[in-house]
Amino acid sequence: MYKYVIKRLLIALPTIFGVMILVFTILNFMPGDPGRIILGAEATPESVAMFNAEFGLDQPFFTRLSDFLVGVFTRFDFGVSFRTRQPVIDELVIRLPITARIAAFAVLVSVLIGVPLGVLSAVRRSTVTDRSLTVIAMFLTSIPGFVFGLLLIYVFALRLGWLPTFGSRTWQHYILPVATLGVLSAGGFLRFTRVIMLETVNQEYIKTARAKGAAEPRVIWKHAFKNACLPLINSTMLMFSGLLGGAIITETIFSINGIGLTILRAVQNRDLPVVTAGAILLATFFLIIVLVIDLLYAYIDPKIRARFSSS
Repeated sequence: MYKYVIKRLLIALPTIFGVMILVFTILNFMPGDPGRIILGAEATPESVAMFNAEFGLDQPFFTRLSDFLVGVFTRFDFGVSFRTRQPVIDELVIRLPITARIAAFAVLVSVLIGVPLGVLSAVRRSTVTDRSLTVIAMFLTSIPGFVFGLLLIYVFALRLGWLPTFGSRTWQHYILPVATLGVLSAGGFLRFTRVIMLETVNQEYIKTARAKGAAEPRVIWKHAFKNACLPLINSTMLMFSGLLGGAIITETIFSINGIGLTILRAVQNRDLPVVTAGAILLATFFLIIVLVIDLLYAYIDPKIRARFSSS
């Protein structure tokens, strides 16, 4: 097992290093002068030159790249924001827990809704229940997130007055954003669970368990669902990592100052250090989650454990 962990770490670390170089290169070769964009069209050439010199933008590319990499690996320093003059990592660390809470609860809602309904749809295959759930899943996956979010705001905030429409100060502020992401994503979980369960319930060991007289709930949940968990775990973890960087529309609709909205504003303002650090941070989290998925696979699947323990 330790050999498996070391092997995955040796793959992840060079990948993170490559992502840093790639992101920094792409953003620094984007057209336009950051100093001119931030200071405005009326800024004098002298002030623009002073701005570029202050942040090292007048240095050669490889000098800036080496300074950036040395700062990250020696001091965990991603630079300072062009606009706020504050350390970039401090701003992102404050915003990340907000987005992480939304993503985590949205995934939980999706799993609690989609997985049981997907199992029910597979068990009731080709019945009215199955067709109805399939239609519901297709309906949920086809609704744009911003439309559903605005609908929830209109019903539960404007008409009923039950929930706030923006911010993240209290737990009530998270209900509508989590519902927007979680309910829509539940449709995908429903369809995915149905497909996985249909493949599993037709296996020979399921037929053998039924032939031995095992109760149907035990056959479905203990035998079939247990063996269908691996792809579900993979899908759940990848969905969480996707929501960390993909909840920009939801954060914009509900005016939640999470990491997605922070990166979006930084892109609009050409605040390169914030965009660079945000992209690297999200890519790192994605790689960490992939590593966790691999470790969970190795823990659950005895074939992987046996291969690395015997080598």
